[in-house]
Amino acid sequence: MCGIVGCVGQRRVAPILVEGLRRLEYRGYDSAGLAVIRPEGLSVFREVGRVADLARGLPDELEGSVGMAHTRWATHGGVSRKNAHPHVDATGRIAVVHNGIVENAPEIRSRLERDGIRFRSETDTEVIPHLIRTFYAGDPQQAVRAALQRLQGTYGIAVLFADHPDLLIAARNGSPLVIGLGEGETLLASDSQALVQYTRRVVFLSDGEVAVLSREGVDTTLLDGVRVDPAIQQLDEEWDVPDRGDWAHFMEKEIHEQPESIRRCLRGRVLAREGTAKLGGPDMTPRDLLGVGRVELLACGTSFHAATVGAMAIERLARVPASARIASEFRYRNPIVNRDTIFFAVSQSGETADTLGAVREVQTKGGEVLGIVNVVGSSLARACGRGIYVHSGPELAVASTKAFTSQVTALLLFTLLLARTRTLSGHEGRAVAEALLRIPDQVAAYLEDPGPVEAVADLVQHARYALFMGRGFSHAVALEGALKLKEVAYVPCEAYPAGEMKHGPIAMMEEGTPVVVVVPDDSVREKTLSNVQEVRARGARVVVVHSEGDPEAAAMGDLSIAVPRTLEILSPLLTVLPLQLLAYRTGVRLGRDIDRPRNLAKSVTVE
Repeated sequence: MCGIVGCVGQRRVAPILVEGLRRLEYRGYDSAGLAVIRPEGLSVFREVGRVADLARGLPDELEGSVGMAHTRWATHGGVSRKNAHPHVDATGRIAVVHNGIVENAPEIRSRLERDGIRFRSETDTEVIPHLIRTFYAGDPQQAVRAALQRLQGTYGIAVLFADHPDLLIAARNGSPLVIGLGEGETLLASDSQALVQYTRRVVFLSDGEVAVLSREGVDTTLLDGVRVDPAIQQLDEEWDVPDRGDWAHFMEKEIHEQPESIRRCLRGRVLAREGTAKLGGPDMTPRDLLGVGRVELLACGTSFHAATVGAMAIERLARVPASARIASEFRYRNPIVNRDTIFFAVSQSGETADTLGAVREVQTKGGEVLGIVNVVGSSLARACGRGIYVHSGPELAVASTKAFTSQVTALLLFTLLLARTRTLSGHEGRAVAEALLRIPDQVAAYLEDPGPVEAVADLVQHARYALFMGRGFSHAVALEGALKLKEVAYVPCEAYPAGEMKHGPIAMMEEGTPVVVVVPDDSVREKTLSNVQEVRARGARVVVVHSEGDPEAAAMGDLSIAVPRTLEILSPLLTVLPLQLLAYRTGVRLGRDIDRPRNLAKSVTVE
């Protein structure tokens, strides 16, 4: 959510910090700040709004080669300059930026106030620099370690000491931090996206580690002072710094990148002649797969909708019981973990706090969790140890699009692999494999001619309420379509299984209410068309997303959008496309901030 950038180098650090923050803007934020060590001490600048607003307020040619910066997504305290980071201690000699939540901040704050400390903000973060000051006796690393041992909660922090102008200290517990090793400089960020233009040699901090960054490199210890040898990794080329090119927004660009992102996810993994898939990440033999008694998928938001598709596909094709679980609920249910159950944690960023918490709960109970992740080296990838990378490449729009289709693709590959150890014949497997390989071209063909999406945006943009419906696999697509319209255009809407529409949402129907129905040519097509008749009878304006060559379904809608035909279990990869475009076009018409919708963040690293 919040973004951190830091640097210890030899050149002016302010431009590096500002550019790093710009590259983290996609994560979502409401204020920004920066601290630089200058000869006269610490200089701190903070501003509500965008990074550009902060940059405009900086002095020309701001000197200093050591500094840090932050973008804040408000949790404790409102959106204001006083609550923006960095926060400093009472002397103004220690500055801190922080991602996460300090759960025992009220107790620490009360104790510090009794000792005469006067707080300037409403944040939980401000307790950290004051607490560090109480332990500081000349050794900055020892003071940070001592203070952190008193904190409860999650944090990724960076700390500057005016008395130590050549150092930057960082520490992590539950909130990601990555260190970049450059030539004569060492960098810090909460996301490797801020580092790739400077270096590809990185160290991912683990929970409980404290790092001291200098121009020469990094020294890492645990909270108790025990030395840790940092593991240096190389960032993949697919994480080069992206730009929008000729596209108006990153969301639009990423929607149109889906043919290639799906193709990357499939590349080298489909064995069409054998009718199966090859997945090295899970490292499971056919005998291992035969022993799987149940599959549980843990995820949040868009990833949960992808997981819902995956669970249905596993049951349909592999005949193995499967379910998708909302991670934020699962982790607090005292879940039952059986020996023959395999868990998948699904996350684009690999940093979603609730999904990581669910993973830890399963592992505590002796279960095995595999990751389905986009970001190499992310917390989830390292926590799971093995799994499937989806290879979407950078996704900078907060509203996820290409990650959804890549996650579904990865889950379908696992489904095919699992099904071939069960009931699926070689002939049936070949049909699925060949249909999967056709998907990228079908996605490209649809995006070339998307149908009357603009007319549908006309219909929904001023609606008081819109309903999305579907059955089976298409219910998950309806959920994703409604989520996108809410995220990007702020149009009130909800999604329901079409058969459940009579149990509540039909009360919302009135003359002109937009209803978007996802009805490909599948096993529940006839039932869904009956539900269309029910909302039409109440005056709804119906939009039908259907398979090409289905004039009956098309005729049911006031507006209809055709997508290429494919197998039922693969249909979400195509039927979701017009709903993504609908959200995008509606948001544009309403003048929304498409890539950074209000109140949202790309990577939800707090509960």
